[in-house]
Amino acid sequence: MATIGLIGGMSWESTAVYYRLLNEGVRARAGGLRSADVLLHSVDFAPIAEMQAKGDWPAAGAALAESARRLEHAGASCLVLCTNTMHKVADQIIAATKLPFLHLADVTARAIRATPARRPLLLATRFTMEQNFYRDRLKAFGVEALVPNVQERDDVHRIIYEELCRGRIEASSRERYRAIVARAVREEGADGVILGCTEIGLLVSQDDFVVPAFDTTALHVAAALDYAAEVESVAA
Repeated sequence: MATIGLIGGMSWESTAVYYRLLNEGVRARAGGLRSADVLLHSVDFAPIAEMQAKGDWPAAGAALAESARRLEHAGASCLVLCTNTMHKVADQIIAATKLPFLHLADVTARAIRATPARRPLLLATRFTMEQNFYRDRLKAFGVEALVPNVQERDDVHRIIYEELCRGRIEASSRERYRAIVARAVREEGADGVILGCTEIGLLVSQDDFVVPAFDTTALHVAAALDYAAEVESVAA
């Protein structure tokens, strides 16, 4: 199997989910004692979060590009960046190595395109919701991502950084996310919801919504497993 290189730690709460889902996926596909061939570089999130807050994206991109080079030198066959927000600096990471980069927005867009949904609500960090790097990538696939209103965006972002990234799962926050999606469905015609931060799946799931929910973490893992299986098949 191809060695999947994970750039993680942003936050480690969701990176742990990546690791678990990758291994569960290999076991489901291959059976027996099979498990995922993974290399993980887990960065310290605090300095990255400070760079985000300051808008110093070039420095953040340089840090993750170095992470990508370390994984390449260690023998990774592809790169999986375990965070939606830091796909803002995907170009810096891609330029740093010769490894295939599995872009999370592309993976998500293809999953949406396989359904009738075309106007999903994007729940994510403020950076991902308010900047164009992610929504424009979706738009290239014909997906028009809606975003919550200003107060809702503040709440979504706060819950991610102050709760989910710190291992806190609050019932009141789950209800808030449900209410935000319900309003968008009712008032704006949202026909899906993108769980566009890799921690959000820790709080809510498809069971919380009447429209299709696209869990970016699970979709990213599935794409990585598909890639690894394809490499394995070619090698055989």
